[in-house]
Amino acid sequence: MLRLADPVNLVLKQKGSEVWSIRPDQSVYEAIEKMAEKGAGALLVISRETLVGILSERDYARRVILQGRSSRETQVREIMTSPVVYVTPQNTLDECMGVMTRHHIRHLPILQGKKVVGVVSIGDLVKWIISEQEVTIRQLEHYIMGNYPA
Repeated sequence: MLRLADPVNLVLKQKGSEVWSIRPDQSVYEAIEKMAEKGAGALLVISRETLVGILSERDYARRVILQGRSSRETQVREIMTSPVVYVTPQNTLDECMGVMTRHHIRHLPILQGKKVVGVVSIGDLVKWIISEQEVTIRQLEHYIMGNYPA
């Protein structure tokens, strides 16, 4: 049954913990190319196994396109968002949604200590909530019809 008090690591277990990242010294063009290849809206910026920033399509639009900069000549470190807002695997879904709303972000890294263990997007959280609601509805329908397992 859906509980917004469930830890976000349940979402990671279902979606997987693959993380797409880029180095701060790479070009913004390389970052955008990787986002397009992966179908991602953001990449974590990792240097020497440490999360140092996040780069989103919004960062690109506002800090490269609108400022007339060249994506091939601009390095990721010049436009990335830092410091990064993050949560731990134990944070609840409700807390994650609150963090995303307060900070106006769509991607939320999950760190265990200093190690990145995954990323969730607002889309991941909405998908999780919808699928859990469907399960609850099916269970209630079975209960009403008298087919609920004992």
